[in-house]
Amino acid sequence: MNRREILATIGAVALSAGSARTALAEAPRRGGVLTVQLNGEQRVLNPAIRASTGVYIITSKIMEALVDLDKDGKPSPVLATSWEAAPDGKTITFKLREGVTWHDGKPFTSADVQYTAMEMWKKYLNYGTQLQQYLDAVDTPDANTAVFRYSRPMPTDLLLRALCDLGYIAPKHVFEGTNVLENPANTAPIGTGPFKFVQYERGQYVIAERNPNYWRKEFPYLDRIVWRFITDKAAATAALETGQVLTSEYNALALADLDRLKSDKRFTVSSRGLEANAFNNTLEFNTRRKELSDVRVRRAIAHAIDVPFFIENFIYGEGKPATGPIPSSSTAFYPEGSKPPYEFDVKRSNALLDEAGYKRASGGIRFSLKLVPIQNGEDVPLLATFIQQSLQNVGIRVEIVNLDNAGALATVYREWNFDLATGWHQYRGDPAVSTTVWYRSGSPRGAPWTNQYGWQSDAVDKLVDDAAAELDPAKRKALYAQWVKAVNEEIPVWMMTERTFLAATSKKVKNDHNYPRWGSGDWHDTWVEG
Repeated sequence: MNRREILATIGAVALSAGSARTALAEAPRRGGVLTVQLNGEQRVLNPAIRASTGVYIITSKIMEALVDLDKDGKPSPVLATSWEAAPDGKTITFKLREGVTWHDGKPFTSADVQYTAMEMWKKYLNYGTQLQQYLDAVDTPDANTAVFRYSRPMPTDLLLRALCDLGYIAPKHVFEGTNVLENPANTAPIGTGPFKFVQYERGQYVIAERNPNYWRKEFPYLDRIVWRFITDKAAATAALETGQVLTSEYNALALADLDRLKSDKRFTVSSRGLEANAFNNTLEFNTRRKELSDVRVRRAIAHAIDVPFFIENFIYGEGKPATGPIPSSSTAFYPEGSKPPYEFDVKRSNALLDEAGYKRASGGIRFSLKLVPIQNGEDVPLLATFIQQSLQNVGIRVEIVNLDNAGALATVYREWNFDLATGWHQYRGDPAVSTTVWYRSGSPRGAPWTNQYGWQSDAVDKLVDDAAAELDPAKRKALYAQWVKAVNEEIPVWMMTERTFLAATSKKVKNDHNYPRWGSGDWHDTWVEG
């Protein structure tokens, strides 16, 4: 099938206080409103309990992490000003920024860091639960010092890179003694950031305004940020072209429009400022299902899908077949000489299904599966339909169950009511940050984008734990090479493509996309031309 046929089928870093990240070519303008288009809402605005770019794109302007990335992609101080690790890697001490206040006027202290780490990251944060599983305690010898104590070594580079996404701090005085997951501050966040939450109108918009007491003096430049939920892609592109919104991040526009806008001189369409979030299209297998518990069936499904054809015909060539869960851009960890583990081979697919004992019945059908797309972007339903048609060719009938984003997440990760699922995986600079959690057992039920597939491997769990605790970079890379080989062979999740996000931004927006996590950054030094 080509793109038209499938479309018819489916119906359609921070730097130190007071300084900007880069030298400005022109004097910044103070004031103004930056409007942002979003194609969906997470219903949670607390990055200390929900790790997602859909959350970060809003609340990273309101709440802050201990560290962020600078323009060179290196960890840089935010709420933490410095850090020091013990030689054994089991103790890491953070010095915290003094004179910072929460938006309600209360002082920020080490008690907030201790509470957030132990009561949120360790218990509820979908990637934090794995990252911090060996965190035993956070000591607070004084108001500006937080000492993280681990039972196993924690590589400092890993922790710092992780904390850019998994290190947002929440106010202890707001959450302590409450039901953390039901606290009203999860949808009306209180932070220390450059912008203060004002209003969240479900399905319409979120508004934040300038924090006049922000610790970076003279910042932010903007008076207000408005995030508009525009789910109709044609309407979203029209809003950008007419100036109703000024930026759209993380592939939120139609791929056809992104391709077209590249030649429109009013806009910049680029992956610049989003490099820290390489991503894959995924195919996840619920191995509780008898047929999918057999690795031969999982491999047969992979062989039945022509990934290069999908990339070329449906996503405008924006990507390449993945060789595993670590992208080639991650030079510190990418296994040298890697190749895609499952080439398109219908003959091999049919042979594996026959070998597994699933012969074609009358009508040519071997068995049926239910597929739930997690609607991260327009390519997800396209891929779901392409998978459906591809598996039909080898005798597997696929029913697609379309739900909104929140419903799909609940169905797959909390209710386990799926056979196949497809969506996105994001790589965040180190496999231990948000990638190995897709394969390691032990994540709490309901945690999005974690191993909820009924699949477990002692060998894989050990490789994950050993690599995360290894202080020697060369040994860590070797362990991850072994891990990639193991998970490619077992394929509980198939990372199908390797891609980078695109943003479309009006050239009226200045000092934008100036470091590799800008889409999820704080925008304290961004301004808008009058």
